Amino acid sequence: MKKLYSLVIILMLVFIGISPLVAQDNSLNDVKSKGVFIMGLDDTFPPMGFRGDNGDIIGFDIDLAKEVAKRMGVELEIKPVDWSSVILSLNKGDIDVIWNGLTITETRKKQISFSDVYLKNRLVIIVPQGSRIKKLSDLEGKKVGVQLGSSNEEALLKSPVGNKIRDVKKYDVNVSAFLDLKAKRIDAVAIDEIVARYYIKLNNEKFIVLDKEIVNENYGIGFRKNDTALLNEVNKIINEMKKDGTTARISKKWFSKDLVVK
Repeated sequence: MKKLYSLVIILMLVFIGISPLVAQDNSLNDVKSKGVFIMGLDDTFPPMGFRGDNGDIIGFDIDLAKEVAKRMGVELEIKPVDWSSVILSLNKGDIDVIWNGLTITETRKKQISFSDVYLKNRLVIIVPQGSRIKKLSDLEGKKVGVQLGSSNEEALLKSPVGNKIRDVKKYDVNVSAFLDLKAKRIDAVAIDEIVARYYIKLNNEKFIVLDKEIVNENYGIGFRKNDTALLNEVNKIINEMKKDGTTARISKKWFSKDLVVK
């Protein structure tokens, strides 16, 4: 009798449109109720998000997120996290989103949901001027630096030359990899092209970006699997920003041209 009663209750819930097996999605309401939208990021990732001269966190993604939060009617809280455990921080609820040049990968899709693609990128190899490394196959037997917790290591090892690299050295921050490259402690760095070119220009470094990329990538914003309402709202606002020219203005500020995917 109890089983029959339970079955009747479940059928009634389904009939009126409430699934007893799916948790209610309050993600958007929760953000609006607390009045704060918490953005998790690596604050050493220029030009997406990094510390300016006065210590404030600035960058392309910061400007986008600030405008999204404004249109959502909440304040933006920028929260630096350990990039090697950033998905754990998201799923624990420490942050609302991962927004920091986050590459969309099949591995990450199993753990989190992604917004629409908003920026395209290439994973490239940079070497010092005068290096004998001219193409990807020249990485055979060499030491290559990558950021710990990034998608770059996985992409590098899956490339045709991946199993021929002598050593993949992992760094907490990209700047440390650049310093080791300059000191010739490593032979090359596998890194996002957007980050590499910004760093080279800013520091007037004598580094070369190899012509052939390891892989083409897409950037998206990371959300918890069940936070569909928040994801849809952010997508909607960014699409509005594309239509009214806001994303183009922000992109030109950081990249001198509009790189945002339409």
